[in-house]
Amino acid sequence: MNAWYFLCLLSVIAIFIAFINQYVLKLQTTIAITSGSVAISLLLMGFTEFYDNDLTQTMTDSVASLNFNMLLLNGMLGFLLFAGALEIDLKLLRQQKWEIGIMAFFSTLLSTFIVGALCFGILHAFGWQVPFIYCLLFGSLISPTDPIAVLAIIKKMQAPEKISVQVEGESLFNDGIGLVVFTTIFALAFSGKEPTLASVTELFFIDAIGGIFFGLVIAGIAHLLIRTSHDTSIELLITLCIPTAGYALANVLDISGPLAMVVSGIFIGNVTHAKGFSKTSQTTMNHFWHTIDAFLNSLLFILIGLLLVVLPVTWQEVGLGLLMIPVVLLARFVSVGSAYSVFRRFRTYDAHSVKILTWGGLRGGLALAMAASVPQGAFLVNGADVHTLIVVMTYTVVIFSIIIQGSTISPIIQRSINANTEV
Repeated sequence: MNAWYFLCLLSVIAIFIAFINQYVLKLQTTIAITSGSVAISLLLMGFTEFYDNDLTQTMTDSVASLNFNMLLLNGMLGFLLFAGALEIDLKLLRQQKWEIGIMAFFSTLLSTFIVGALCFGILHAFGWQVPFIYCLLFGSLISPTDPIAVLAIIKKMQAPEKISVQVEGESLFNDGIGLVVFTTIFALAFSGKEPTLASVTELFFIDAIGGIFFGLVIAGIAHLLIRTSHDTSIELLITLCIPTAGYALANVLDISGPLAMVVSGIFIGNVTHAKGFSKTSQTTMNHFWHTIDAFLNSLLFILIGLLLVVLPVTWQEVGLGLLMIPVVLLARFVSVGSAYSVFRRFRTYDAHSVKILTWGGLRGGLALAMAASVPQGAFLVNGADVHTLIVVMTYTVVIFSIIIQGSTISPIIQRSINANTEV
């Protein structure tokens, strides 16, 4: 099946699941779509296994033909990050800047090493002699919370304002830190070159700081153009240029496109929204980007669920993936809790903050995209490719994160709301 036709079909399926969900299951839309696509994947796998059905085989082959890594990182990601950042309140972000900055850097780095060490110990305990560097690589890709998954779920839960900003802000910025860590460990694992402090520092400044600066530049240009325009359609098209041409140019310049989109979105959503748009244009822009965000999220999460049909999984690998769930949660709890032990010396925080940030630290498509970039055949263990092992473990954590954590975080948030109301 033609890739474009297949994506159109998946879009219809995702929207149909969302439509039925509002009357039947009444789950958060992202959770319902992911759960539905996992169920579809299991049905496809069953029909392919027991029945020689051309339709199911065509569907399976179509999923396998999609380059998920390319589709997300070079296609959908710019739109999703820009749309999510448009809704961030800059005033609240400034109030939480130290918390967000420390968690985006320190907590991500600490979690990477905790996951890597525990993963190494567990794999070796079960007879999988995987080198530590590959375990650390898994830690680096699974530790950053995914901004797409977090923004799609947390912002619908009406969490306390300060906690919501921390979760959203951290998830938007820690992918830049996570990318630097992942790229460094990736180079150490596969290039044969040992990274130096100078090379890592250079990578960080060029990639992260360059992305932030570039985001400000393109947002400033867009702001000036929007202020001089009197046509709502033209104003919307100008904002559309940011996650398309702007994101592509950032990739060409080898700077962080994701960070550029986050910075641009925050600027346009706060400065331009207030001073550049008319009242009519403000409403139209909000509806326009909400629609794009909802549509692409639906498509992304049905793709995440359907990836199950193309994973060459074994029960051993699935079991190891299940063991990684408590490992990742423990690393998240320790890394966030240790940061909060310092924060609480200077400010008073919600008693449920660490619980919400731990259980609400969702993983999603970005982790899967990074896992998919691990070269195939680089290292074999117990007759299995370490690439497959990392992808399966990542997929297991991601699905648990979206479906289980996403659907059960509401009671934790409600307890926090009730505690604040009583006070």
